[in-house]
Amino acid sequence: MAKPNKPWIIRRFFRWLFSPSARWSVFALLLVGVAAGTVMALSIHLAMSFTDRDDFCGTACHSHEKFVYPKHKTSIHYSNRTSVRAKCVDCHVPHTYPAKLIKKAKAGIRNIIAEARGVISTQEKFDKERWRLANIVWDEMRANNSANCRACHNNKEMDSKKQTESAQKIHKRFTTGKATCIDCHSAMEHEQPEKPMAPTSTPAASPATK
Repeated sequence: MAKPNKPWIIRRFFRWLFSPSARWSVFALLLVGVAAGTVMALSIHLAMSFTDRDDFCGTACHSHEKFVYPKHKTSIHYSNRTSVRAKCVDCHVPHTYPAKLIKKAKAGIRNIIAEARGVISTQEKFDKERWRLANIVWDEMRANNSANCRACHNNKEMDSKKQTESAQKIHKRFTTGKATCIDCHSAMEHEQPEKPMAPTSTPAASPATK
């Protein structure tokens, strides 16, 4: 028995997919589309709400739960006198769509691969990678002028009279566009990683004299 021609099956499928419906009314098709869109939007909203939680960000990966999340729980953003808490996503994920979806997808894939490879599976590996990983985040924040920081901290609402003289001078650099938040507050949430020492070059051995 001859096998069906696959290209012909594919052509028939796409012809059926794009041909006008003889069974369903335009209203019925519109209703189905609205229902499908609503289900998709609700699914995305629920997924975002679930993955926005600190306990998800901090415990979904073994490495985050062991090395990153404990430090976050001791930071000023987690517990402070005003009881206003900044979640992980408030600092690390864009607040607008579709940038938020794109960032979460990229970060999720990258974290899964890194976790499977065991990039920071031990304290020694984590300490070795901290400088590199921190610079990735710092570069992203410099590129968008610390947009996530400024979502909560508005320089127009700063009361300079309540700041020290040195803070006033530094914040003038920020308000004039000569610096951004992460330039001075890179260790606000996590411990400042140590910059690795530059490898020292070993002088070449002189050729033996004959």
